[in-house]
Amino acid sequence: MVYLTGAGPGALDLLTIKALRVIREADVIIYDRLANPDILAEAKDGCEFIYVGKADSHHTLPQDQINEVIYQAAQKYDTVVRLKGGDPLVFGRGGEEALYLRKRGVKFEFIPGVTSAIAVPEYAGIPVTHRGITVSFRVVTGHEAAKEKSQIPWENYKSDDTIIFLMGLHRLNYIVEKLLEIGKPKDFPIAVISKGTWPDEKTVIGTLENIVQRAEGLQTPALIVVGRVVELHKELSWFESIDDQS
Repeated sequence: MVYLTGAGPGALDLLTIKALRVIREADVIIYDRLANPDILAEAKDGCEFIYVGKADSHHTLPQDQINEVIYQAAQKYDTVVRLKGGDPLVFGRGGEEALYLRKRGVKFEFIPGVTSAIAVPEYAGIPVTHRGITVSFRVVTGHEAAKEKSQIPWENYKSDDTIIFLMGLHRLNYIVEKLLEIGKPKDFPIAVISKGTWPDEKTVIGTLENIVQRAEGLQTPALIVVGRVVELHKELSWFESIDDQS
């Protein structure tokens, strides 16, 4: 059995109970860069670890080879955990891995993870929905393949929906330009949250006019939130100010 498992957004205590159970039972764990490495300490003695992480445009292994690594592990071991940051089906390519296994007769199961799209803004004191401000939100990839035509329907983003871009730090300037092109005002609120839910989380608040400059030097992984809900950060921030409150 292959468990396509969400590791959550980073903080160890945001791992689900079911994910922790299969990690402790695993014969092999195939993990990526965004999964908290402290999770591996929960594995049993003798568990094999295989790193297949990706950083920006550099891949330790291309996706088709990762699929094969998972398949070969399933031929060798009874319990395989494919550990992925966030949720396996939110830009995690878990669907591709599952299809690869299904075509080869390998049983799999999805174990949902707490998605960073909601958890990271929440840790920054930014609700993705809020009565009187917005009743919906969109989750968008911020990291499309450079050689491919964009699949992002920018014209649809003129509404007041909260927009969450995952993995978009290195394309922040492009994202800002596209939002301005569709008519978003220069003073529209935007936040960039680096290392969300980790002890060194850092949130930068700005507008479409100044966020690129303000976000310089932030580390990946980072998430971008666009919307009026960003204005609630000042009042609702709690995680980054815990030390100040103690």
